[in-house]
Amino acid sequence: MIQKFKGTGTAIVTPFHKEGSIDFKSFETLINYQIENGVNYIVFLGTTGEAVTLSADEQNAVINYAIEIVDGRVPVVIGIGGNNTQAIADTMQSISFEGIDAVLSVSPYYNKPQPNGLYYHYREIASACPVPVIIYNVPGRTGSNIDSDTCLRIAHDVNNIIAVKEASKDLEQCARIIKDKPEDFLVISGSDELTLPFMAIGGDGVISVIANAFPYEFSKMVSLCLENRFEDARIWHLRLLEVITAIYEEGSPSGVKAVLSRKGLCKNVVRLPLAKVSKGLNQRISKLVEAFD
Repeated sequence: MIQKFKGTGTAIVTPFHKEGSIDFKSFETLINYQIENGVNYIVFLGTTGEAVTLSADEQNAVINYAIEIVDGRVPVVIGIGGNNTQAIADTMQSISFEGIDAVLSVSPYYNKPQPNGLYYHYREIASACPVPVIIYNVPGRTGSNIDSDTCLRIAHDVNNIIAVKEASKDLEQCARIIKDKPEDFLVISGSDELTLPFMAIGGDGVISVIANAFPYEFSKMVSLCLENRFEDARIWHLRLLEVITAIYEEGSPSGVKAVLSRKGLCKNVVRLPLAKVSKGLNQRISKLVEAFD
């Protein structure tokens, strides 16, 4: 099971038309672009997919469409998370998981739960979920950190939780998890710019934003890391570094949608409260993309 989620997963954007509705035609193009360029799996309805701005009906439509277009070619992961444990568990009991390989569940935001609360939160979610669960630790967005001791406690105690997406940007914390985790538990990077050093200390791959636009290049780098060919991987890392930095400069997924628009893969449209990147950054992104053409 865990082999499915080694390597590169793309945290895919949700394309929109200019008036704000979901652009399913561009969505199909983007999904196929990921698969044809070597990503190992795709994550739908994550932060990058602007899931919090989608209605329940839109979320269901995205899931159904994703399963149809992917058609078993790569594993499908969907985001189901929030700050109300019971509501998440209820959601998991109310949807069909046919065609879904795992759930990515973000750490509760705003509440700032204690370590014990986080432990029982994930234990409750895992018991309600019929497919494996990946923890998503992103303190820069949630306001609280799942520390290494709490993550390891969950990893050792809860069988249905198979991985953590670590976006704390704290390589010492990541190393502690890697050092003491169970053998069948994955530690996955949630920071594109740190993926190479993260994998050098034993990480298992990445759930990536930049892979939306550069799936071949980023997957190649990750594959080289998995083969311990870090000198070769460093070439790709350094080549991609400037565009990775640029897409986060004014927030994600605004930055990566500017890149995707420049590449003709979807429109440069995000939903409020997000806004497009500034004209200056958009021009700089265009020049960076041109360097890859």
